[in-house]
Amino acid sequence: MKYLKAVCGFALFAVLASNVWSMSHWSESRGVYDDVCYLRQAHLFQRFGLGGLNTDISRDDDHYLSSKLRAMGFASWNDTAAAPCHTWMPATEKRVLQYPPGTGLALALFPQGFQVIPLYVLATVVVFGLALLAILYARSRSSILLAAGFGGLAVYLMINPAKASYSVAPTMVACALAVLLTASLFSAGQRQHRLALAGLTGLLIGLSVNFRLPNLLLSSGYFLFFGVSFLSSRKIEVALQGALFAVAFLAGMAPTLVANAINAGSPFSTTYGGVDVTPPDFSVGVIWQYVADMQFVLLLLAGLWTVVMWRSGRVGGMRQVALVTAGNLLVNLAFFMSHPVFTPYYTVPVAMLSLWSLLFASLNEPAEMVDGALIGRAVRA
Repeated sequence: MKYLKAVCGFALFAVLASNVWSMSHWSESRGVYDDVCYLRQAHLFQRFGLGGLNTDISRDDDHYLSSKLRAMGFASWNDTAAAPCHTWMPATEKRVLQYPPGTGLALALFPQGFQVIPLYVLATVVVFGLALLAILYARSRSSILLAAGFGGLAVYLMINPAKASYSVAPTMVACALAVLLTASLFSAGQRQHRLALAGLTGLLIGLSVNFRLPNLLLSSGYFLFFGVSFLSSRKIEVALQGALFAVAFLAGMAPTLVANAINAGSPFSTTYGGVDVTPPDFSVGVIWQYVADMQFVLLLLAGLWTVVMWRSGRVGGMRQVALVTAGNLLVNLAFFMSHPVFTPYYTVPVAMLSLWSLLFASLNEPAEMVDGALIGRAVRA
């Protein structure tokens, strides 16, 4: 099996090299409003440090945003009231960026004019590392091939559809790291380890909210699991795990809460507006767009694998991961299917978090529990 792992690792590296080659030819001026606004967010951090949390459009006194909009042919480039991705906040009387600050902060780590390529390359390398780790953990031929196949897909997704929004790349990194903690959390034997892992998992999921506000929903399965587990068992340990997860989750999303307070007047007031704050409304058109998209395949695989793991899991850890995954999938699907806007990446984070979690939950079990039967059934399903 060592030779098989080496061959799979080499194939995975070939996918990584292909991605990096493609990314090296990307342009930061592709005429997309979201791109310009994320780069403006990064510019504010580079110019003002943590003061960049204040995204008031009046701070564009160096004309960074207006010059970018003019270069892309935006008709009202010099009209601040018409600036894309900016929302008027009556509470603070500011027109501010609608996005949480994490993506801009990640881009600000790199020099202006060369920010997108290194961000995506670094994020892709992290995903590649997770896939390589899965191959190394695998202890049967079927699990090695499954880890390699899924790892190659995950690395490829860092180009399509992750390229559609700069917020997806750092989100995928947060999900990748959270996966390792999730799998370890539900396989840990010692009480202290489970408490620490619950807190670290909550922190990472909270940090992901700073990249995309809908990443709030990635925590739903965990909260549902801890809540239902406590109500059914009444064990103080479960309550402590849930409490640590919740506190760490809030701590992780602290930058967004501070940014909301500065820009919207309250930590719990959203800076989004327009169609993004409309009430839920299930639309056949939106649902069909998801069904016809690659996201549906990922979600279907995650759903089938969750069912297989629940029915085949003979130990608590595997079933617990299946329950968390089921909760995450149901809540996220309910939200995005009732959202009036469709994009090719909205459900990718929850799909990948679910699939990675299911994979590592399988690989983390004792060898006699993962002799290939469970993974083989998941493939056939």
